[in-house]
Amino acid sequence: MAILSEGNGYGVVLGFGALFALIMTTITFLCKRYLHEVQTSEMYMTAQRTVKTGLVASAIVSSWTWAATLLTSTEVAYKYGVSGPIWYASGAVVQVLLFAVLAIELKRRAPNAHTFLEVVLARYGKGAHGVYLFFATITNILITAMLLLGGSAVVNYLTGMHTIAACFLLPVGVVVYTLFGGIKATFMSDYAHTVVIFIIIISFVFTVYGTSPKIGSIGTMYDLLVAASERTPIVDNEKGSLVTMSSIQALLFGIINICGNFGTVFLDNAYWQRAIAAHPQYAVKAYLIGGLSWFAIPFTLATTMGLAGRALDIQLTPFAISQGLVLPDVAIALLGKAGGFACLILVFMAVTSAASAELIAVSSVMTYDVYRTYIRPNAKGKEVVRFSHICVVTFGILMGVLAVLLNLTGISLGYLYTLMGVLISSAVVPLTMTLLWSKQSKAAAIASPIIGFIAAVGTWLGVTSNMYGEITVNTTSQNYPMMAGNIVALVSPIFITVAISLIKPDHFNFDATRDIQQVDDSNQEQIAGDFDERNPKPAVAVAVAAEAVTNSEEEMEAMAKSSRFAKVSSIVLSLVLFLLWPLPMFLSKYVFSKSFFTGWVVVSIIWVFASTIAVGIYPIYESRQTIASVFAEIWRDITGKRVPNLPTTNESAMISEENIIVYNAEKKDLSH
Repeated sequence: MAILSEGNGYGVVLGFGALFALIMTTITFLCKRYLHEVQTSEMYMTAQRTVKTGLVASAIVSSWTWAATLLTSTEVAYKYGVSGPIWYASGAVVQVLLFAVLAIELKRRAPNAHTFLEVVLARYGKGAHGVYLFFATITNILITAMLLLGGSAVVNYLTGMHTIAACFLLPVGVVVYTLFGGIKATFMSDYAHTVVIFIIIISFVFTVYGTSPKIGSIGTMYDLLVAASERTPIVDNEKGSLVTMSSIQALLFGIINICGNFGTVFLDNAYWQRAIAAHPQYAVKAYLIGGLSWFAIPFTLATTMGLAGRALDIQLTPFAISQGLVLPDVAIALLGKAGGFACLILVFMAVTSAASAELIAVSSVMTYDVYRTYIRPNAKGKEVVRFSHICVVTFGILMGVLAVLLNLTGISLGYLYTLMGVLISSAVVPLTMTLLWSKQSKAAAIASPIIGFIAAVGTWLGVTSNMYGEITVNTTSQNYPMMAGNIVALVSPIFITVAISLIKPDHFNFDATRDIQQVDDSNQEQIAGDFDERNPKPAVAVAVAAEAVTNSEEEMEAMAKSSRFAKVSSIVLSLVLFLLWPLPMFLSKYVFSKSFFTGWVVVSIIWVFASTIAVGIYPIYESRQTIASVFAEIWRDITGKRVPNLPTTNESAMISEENIIVYNAEKKDLSH
């Protein structure tokens, strides 16, 4: 029985959607009026490649915070105990940390690219481009499906709102502000959503460990978990305990998790777009800070709410668990209707923020890698923006259709989450080598993902049939077949691409990727705003001519240093978080004492507060001058004191229809 009314469901889905659409559209208008931001194709898709650390980091956190981040992490904590949140968080943070390397290499070797597929096209041609376009499309479809499957299930469970209605209405507000504001609007939205998510998680932490009469302290939580372990021992956990890292099934999940999530990061254009939009100086730091900040969400939330589900002895069917319904049930048990409403907002924020990233990612792929590659290669800025608008609306509708079809088949969020690596991870290694290894040949780049995909699916189904005697949704969802398929998908292309490339190695110098051109925006004449914090000027007619990014020797050297730092830091952090922390604890078979458990929970709480500062407060500090300037100009508008400087006679002559000033947007710092 839904604890909230159906009206609450529609109110949140439509009301909050409309509110965010209004806010983000307003911000887009203010940026145009006061910061001279002209909505060219380059601004719409890349934010002029100048976004700073804090905003990129918060966008990364938002993009990686799916419904599954909240629901599946809580599910594995409920199923396996304290080990579940660690294997979820560490298995999914490694990819974001390692992506810092690709982010800076993209800046070095393809500074004007709009998508990662343009790099594939420039290096290997249309054959390879078609292969990776297929894998990229499958990736976006899977991610979108998981977003809406998890979101619609929770909305339906909490409010009784029809699942089909939720599937179609959840993306509506996202479509509106993405349509008008492009990637800059999604960055702003990502920031707002991330802040709300962290606030709700912190409120859950204080409730469980501070104010709840049912738990109320870390010590009481430990006692309840020990009692729950005695009542219902956890299969394959050391002594059946919920408070041990020695959990075989959690380890298997961790392996599945790390293999599958390489595909959903490296093949999702949303992460490449954030790298493209970032200023080269900030790209590496943004991915490292974003990854470490994101870690706190599944770690702290699942350690708090997933374990609370066991402590409170909440009983759920296996299918309800796989749908991600542990989190809403625990929230309701702790806070009643208020908990249900907080959970509804939490999931709504996760679904819509990640959906906005997927919308602009798919739009850019369809625009640059389909429309400008195969349909209209010479399309200019105005045509590009128009087509991207069509893509945003079309994919927004298709999102709902896809989620409805999957709901009707009975496929759950948990099933898709563990399956995704089998379907897409075979393209990860050859794509990575496209930027990092000059000797990878065209034949290897094409053959390795295809052969890896066939081998992975065959292994997955073969292990299922061998172990369980039949192939069904239930048997194919088990950990051992999923783990086998995921490992083969990620690892087998390494041997394939190396073997083929060594037979006839390529000797690519990356000049072709550096020659990728920006779109000609000269047909997009608009009126720019009349305020710039560094150089206040009168309103002028402008024709924006994008200037291709060319890196000087000093900039190339700086990026080379950033690349070395990214490789060392991301590898060290990945080893620590995925191997050096959890594996020794798994092998030790240690069952936590109360004092150790207390320290464990305190670490999770400190981590979530540090993350809130990094992606909630730091972006505001970083943009403080721009924010203050804009508010000052708004106040002058309100009080009627804002009078733009009038141009002189000479200036008026310059600002004529015959002599349109060419405004070079890249000279301006639009990163705020």
